[in-house]
Amino acid sequence: MSTFQEFALDPRIEESISALGFVEATPIQAATIPLLLEGHDIIGQARTGSGKTAAFGLPLLEKVKDGPKGVRALVLAPTRELAIQVTEALRSYSKQLRTRMVTIYGGAPYPPQLKALKKGVSVVVGTPGRVLDHLERGSLDLSNIELLVLDEADEMLRMGFIEAVETVLEATPNDRQIALFSATMPKPIARVAERFLNAPKQIQVESEALSVDHISQRWLKAPERHKLNALLRILKTEEGRGGTLIFTRTRRRCAEVSDFLISEGVNADAIHGELSQAARERVLKRLRGKTLGTLVATDVAARGLDVSHLTHVINLDFPGDAEVYVHRIGRTGRAGQSGIAITMVTPGEQRKLRFLQRAVNNAIADMDVPSDAMVAAAERGRLSKDIRNVLKKGKLEEAKQWIQELLEDDTLSSEDVAAAAVKLLANRQGTSIHFPTDNTQPKWAQSRDSRDSRNSSRDRNSPRDRSGPRPDFGNVNEVEVFLSIGRLAGVRPGDIVGAIANDTGIPGNDIGKVSVFDHKTFVGLSRENAERLIEEHPALDVRGKSIRLKIARPRPAEGRHGFGESFKSKKKGGKRPYQGKKRSSPGGDRKGPSAYKGKRKGPRNKG
Repeated sequence: MSTFQEFALDPRIEESISALGFVEATPIQAATIPLLLEGHDIIGQARTGSGKTAAFGLPLLEKVKDGPKGVRALVLAPTRELAIQVTEALRSYSKQLRTRMVTIYGGAPYPPQLKALKKGVSVVVGTPGRVLDHLERGSLDLSNIELLVLDEADEMLRMGFIEAVETVLEATPNDRQIALFSATMPKPIARVAERFLNAPKQIQVESEALSVDHISQRWLKAPERHKLNALLRILKTEEGRGGTLIFTRTRRRCAEVSDFLISEGVNADAIHGELSQAARERVLKRLRGKTLGTLVATDVAARGLDVSHLTHVINLDFPGDAEVYVHRIGRTGRAGQSGIAITMVTPGEQRKLRFLQRAVNNAIADMDVPSDAMVAAAERGRLSKDIRNVLKKGKLEEAKQWIQELLEDDTLSSEDVAAAAVKLLANRQGTSIHFPTDNTQPKWAQSRDSRDSRNSSRDRNSPRDRSGPRPDFGNVNEVEVFLSIGRLAGVRPGDIVGAIANDTGIPGNDIGKVSVFDHKTFVGLSRENAERLIEEHPALDVRGKSIRLKIARPRPAEGRHGFGESFKSKKKGGKRPYQGKKRSSPGGDRKGPSAYKGKRKGPRNKG
């Protein structure tokens, strides 16, 4: 294994990377750095998270550390997130140098970028579209470029940037050095390499099939309408779950899933193309700081996301192809860690799953949807773990003394006090402690044979028992707080949770169900948190408006929230509301035209 000292880098660079804990080079770094230092063009293929940024970043800094002013190195990245990440890494490697650099990308204002370019920088990191825009404006001069890096070239191709990349390459000198990195090598990328690179050295430290071997891969069958239910069960039962990334296909779906999870008490947020850059950076900062546990993202928005503590990737929507799948699950299992990838597959997508397994040359194990009993057991297990951790830390003398005072009341037993304390803690954490006995999967997740056997064992003439407890996923809400702002003001559950968590310090995990209506919103909280919230923050800033808070009245037996209206008509003799009962058609058992399954004989009678 090579060490960074063997590369004979500038002592100032060595000092910076030593402070970052860099000792041994990864395979891609060991193969790439010497070749770039010697001046060769290279084509590098390695799995996501293998250390590519340092592989090209250290030689880049070595090249531009001294010499004339002007832009001497350019890094092209497919997304603004990756561009920002690369710049941050380069700055961390060059703390002892005086190298100036700027990040330019779409969605950000022009004046700061123009000012930095006019002042003079040695390194530019940017997305192809904005770099091309600055070229056309004349604010960026690439005539003195010495090293150009194409990072994640296959993704730039997929996003439609290949023509912009070629235009940028044409604006650079013929003798510049090029480092092209791509997880895969589709034909258009190979043509770019053949046209612009000079006798490139090929580096492939791992085959594409091996790029997902370090990740435990599973799949489960879930009809589209039941995916969110399955997702919630997975999030509640996966052991050792740290940071979790959930992939959806569209921006709208991304926001909907995030809102659903937040409404169910999950500490979640979304990142997609409609977010402003400032909002995206806030979300990513929370994720990296571990104050955000679950992130819902689209493929484009998650590109370049490098967070080492992600333990799970969940494909809520099936990936488009094998390359998308590899890029998605490559977000976990970083820095030599293991990771878990779970893909939801609808019944109609099972054939695609077989093709996917062949394409990645890896078997993907099937898994069952967690049952109600499994969800409840997992929640009790987490609560038990928390209690044991407190016991290990000790320093319980004052608590024990207080318990003794409580037990002086002859009506209380130590068991009563312990049970009440556990229930109070469970409510605070939004954890369910009930004991469902049925350990079978939800009905929609069972195989046909399993459903048939269960149905046959039930007395068909006996009425179904609907009085049992409904599945409880820890969504415990003692009281509801009322806010006089809603959907028509553009409010989403994430806005409410963010306002409460950021302004009051109440953790996202302690915020229960968030129900957003047209003109009002209800937030579930423990009574203690609700009273403290209203006492310390009688008004909350939501989307730039100061909204006063109130404790909502308890829900009536019939109707909706305390501030809503009952569905019953208050007027005597008024029309009864529609109860949803289907009218029978004149044809007896038929329920209307849609029930007819046969083919029509002859033309429709239009008379």
